[in-house]
Amino acid sequence: MDEFVPSAKETCKFYDPIVFSNTELKAKLEFSWSKFDAALAELKLSLPSQYKDTDDMYKKLRKRLSNCYAKILCCLENLGIICAYEAVKICLENVPNDKDENEILRTSSLQHRYFLEEALSIVQESMPQDCESLFDVGYDSSAILSMGHISSKLQVLLEIFQFLRNATQVRCLIFVERIITAKVIERVMKKMTWFSHFTLAYLTGTNTSVDALTPKAQKETLGSFLSGKVNLLFATDVVEEGIDVPHCSSVIRFDLPKTVRSYVQSRGRARQTESQYILMLERGNKKQREQMFDIIRSEYSMTDTAIKRDPDDSVVKPCLVKETKTYYVEATGASVTADSSVSVLTKYCEMLPGDRFFSPKPIFQYILSGELYQCKLTLPPNAAFQTIVGPECRSSQLSRQLVCLDACKKLHQIGALNDHLLPFNEKPPRGDSDVQDRKLGAGTTKLKELHGTACISALSGSWGNDPNGEVYQVYKMNFPCNIKEVKYSSFILLLQSELDYDVGNVEVELFLVSKFVTSSVSHCGKVHLDSQQVAKAKIFQELFFNGLFGKLFIKSSGGRKFLLDTEKSLWEPSNMYLLLPLDPLDSSCEPYRVDWEAIESSVSVVEFLKKNAWLSNEKSEAKRKNSLVDRTASFVEDLDQTDLIHFANISISRSKITDMVVVAIHTGRIYSVLNAVVNTSAESPFEVDSEATVAPFSSFADYFHKKYGIVLVYPGQPLLLLKQSHNAYNLLVDFKKEGISCGPKSKDSTMVVQKPLNNVHMPPELLVCFDIRLDILKSFYLLPSLMHRLESLMLASQLRKEISSHSGDLHISSSLILEALTTLRCNESFSMERLELLGDSVLKLLVIQPSINWELINSCRVTYGMAHLIHADGLLLGSFPCGFVLVNTGLKLHKCLWTRSF
Repeated sequence: MDEFVPSAKETCKFYDPIVFSNTELKAKLEFSWSKFDAALAELKLSLPSQYKDTDDMYKKLRKRLSNCYAKILCCLENLGIICAYEAVKICLENVPNDKDENEILRTSSLQHRYFLEEALSIVQESMPQDCESLFDVGYDSSAILSMGHISSKLQVLLEIFQFLRNATQVRCLIFVERIITAKVIERVMKKMTWFSHFTLAYLTGTNTSVDALTPKAQKETLGSFLSGKVNLLFATDVVEEGIDVPHCSSVIRFDLPKTVRSYVQSRGRARQTESQYILMLERGNKKQREQMFDIIRSEYSMTDTAIKRDPDDSVVKPCLVKETKTYYVEATGASVTADSSVSVLTKYCEMLPGDRFFSPKPIFQYILSGELYQCKLTLPPNAAFQTIVGPECRSSQLSRQLVCLDACKKLHQIGALNDHLLPFNEKPPRGDSDVQDRKLGAGTTKLKELHGTACISALSGSWGNDPNGEVYQVYKMNFPCNIKEVKYSSFILLLQSELDYDVGNVEVELFLVSKFVTSSVSHCGKVHLDSQQVAKAKIFQELFFNGLFGKLFIKSSGGRKFLLDTEKSLWEPSNMYLLLPLDPLDSSCEPYRVDWEAIESSVSVVEFLKKNAWLSNEKSEAKRKNSLVDRTASFVEDLDQTDLIHFANISISRSKITDMVVVAIHTGRIYSVLNAVVNTSAESPFEVDSEATVAPFSSFADYFHKKYGIVLVYPGQPLLLLKQSHNAYNLLVDFKKEGISCGPKSKDSTMVVQKPLNNVHMPPELLVCFDIRLDILKSFYLLPSLMHRLESLMLASQLRKEISSHSGDLHISSSLILEALTTLRCNESFSMERLELLGDSVLKLLVIQPSINWELINSCRVTYGMAHLIHADGLLLGSFPCGFVLVNTGLKLHKCLWTRSF
């Protein structure tokens, strides 16, 4: 075994017995703990105990206080006063916030915090004034020890680390018994400048302790140690087994192992050749010495037994399997065994109604009759039945399982469990016709599940297929920016329906990170487009909206497919409109002129991608090379070859490529060109992430060849620096003022932090050029926010028309109606949803009034009458003048809420 798995060299390091001299400090801490523990006990006695959860809560709080005191005392006695000071700070960081609704819990948590703050002050008073300065000078453990700052045990550990400074590669595991020990030593060592060349971390299990790490943090820390980013890892027994660290050079048992398994497993973590396994023993401690002798003796005994084992003992003997009691349901084939019946019954109890003071769960009581056990099961009061007694068994565990099996059988027979032996779900299925017709009361939170949505009639249609063309209503969109140098292209919105004046003529402010745009929409009459113009406009819109905010390449059964190369329509009848760019250099008297050159360019790019998009190696390589060779020979006769940049569809002078809009043939992503990077080519080293240690590809050409199978024709061309496209952001709200979480924020400020620019480098021959201005591309990021606001105004106007058809003209603006319908979940800067407080007050008045006026009427009739009165339509009728109109018109009021966020 030693030839393949080298064993670690075992050594022992002895430290002097720990002598604690500062008894006065210990007495002060004990007095402080006793004082606050007594305060918690008095607080409990001053209040009546009505619920069992209250007692459990107080026990948990007192235990938490005692645990913190024990941690501080442990660090003080075993590590020294410096570590005790850090332990108090760690405990103080883990105290929960005092924001609980329960006054008792909030007061108790404050007592816990006050104790730790007082303990911190007590320890700080006992520390020397120059304690912190000791971390910044040269290493002298004996001087620190003599001053009483650290214990002799910690001093020996620091001397071991001092010896490891000369090693070239250090990966050392330090096993400790308590989580607080790992956290405290890691913090103290990070402050010591003479160990600054080491990278430290700690790793603990994911138990219920407040000091425990999350699974994600565990994985990240362990990965850093395995890759060598962490040199010293303080860990509990969580990493004694199950991990492989081939380059672990040292394992230190700061706290001794307690079992043979722990001893063998922790020693096995030292896998590197000539690795060390160091045991730290207290000098003259007979108990520790005998403990280690017993462990080593047991290991030798186990090894000797394994070597001398009889070979015949390994023969597999037939296993006698006892018949398991099972309950079957013939209708579905579902079954439950004695083993699984406990979990089924627990799940049934969890489905029963409960609250914060009552958690429904089964209660088991065992009756001993001679040598046999009998289990009595008591279910919660709201269960289908309350008690059942199981059969007699030889063990308490089996009696518990069998009584649960009998309970599951009885629950199924009386209908509490369905034929799949699962608890019945009280909620009706979504497709139930009763749900569709049921009228719901006010205050429901199940809008998504129970209610439909209204379509915008102004955007609905089936146009686009008429060979004679279509006539559209034109709405011009302008995007002037507060910074005059920043330009955005104007667009027009084409609809078949004419919008109301207060919808089609609006101004909307759009807030960007460092600027804002006051967009405006105005009606400009009608326009006729022939069938070819409509088809080209639809291709333009499909290309940019899918290329910027979606995907142009999709997966299909045979690999990848170009989204626009399909016979299936991408348009929905409920969302039909066109957005077209305008020519900024229009000198005519017309209010607008569509930039058909940009649209034609987009159509030609789509045709090029249909033929040359990189869908697979076999289909695309020959086509791409042929298009490059045929194009280049006829295009560059009069130009200097060194000044040309060869793109996938055209060759252009280097001086004209800045601010060009391009699309990649292998990903379908749209970029804008910043510049050509000097002294670079496809043969340049591939960019590596800061966290990666070795580059996965030798060059850009190697990357495209290995990942996509592309062999570059012009590898010597300079790489282009490209600005990536990004998702559409909500620009309707100024998050810097509203305080709504929209992105990363600085720690001490509510200002939104601008994300760093993420640019990429790419060979030009993989990019297809558009003849489109950059300001058109920039306007595409403004259109989603503006259209979101227009759609909401269209729905508000649509609701106004429905009401007006029954009650006459309503002189209420669409924006005011939208404000009344908008919910808080929309993240808008306006909403009247908080007026529900007024509605709640009216509701309480309507509920109380009948019980006062109808004292002599039967209580059931009063309840029945109140239920009808509280109904949403009745509440509207009693609260608002227009409620009568709404109720009698039969409008679907649940569709009159704007709940969709951007």
